[in-house]
Amino acid sequence: MSDYPLWEIFFSALISSTLLPGGSEALLVYHASNGISPPAMLLLVATAGNSLGGMLSWGIGRWWVWRFPARRLEQKHQAAIQRLQHWGSPALLFSWLPLIGDPLCLAAGWLKTGWLASLLFIIIGKALRYGALIWLTL
Repeated sequence: MSDYPLWEIFFSALISSTLLPGGSEALLVYHASNGISPPAMLLLVATAGNSLGGMLSWGIGRWWVWRFPARRLEQKHQAAIQRLQHWGSPALLFSWLPLIGDPLCLAAGWLKTGWLASLLFIIIGKALRYGALIWLTL
């Protein structure tokens, strides 16, 4: 492992929360089980990186609404769009879920949900997931 375990967690969480493939859970569990960093710091860093990645996807969605016609996005992300239209920003509590979390953040930006509400729900959902992983590990 590197000399910068918290940076590893941050960037792993960031990349895994964008539309790029990745998984930060295994690295987080490794660090938590080996006591490499305090659990609270691991939670804070992983949540920050993963939330930033979610907001990057949200930002891409905001850019896409301006750049591409709506009909192109509706077909590809129909399920995420329907969830967000029904539930609004609180649906982003589920942005941590594999396969639907990234399109959910993208669709939230595309539907122009408020950035602050989106950020808060993304942070809460991702912190709960990482908190549960750390708790189960310890």
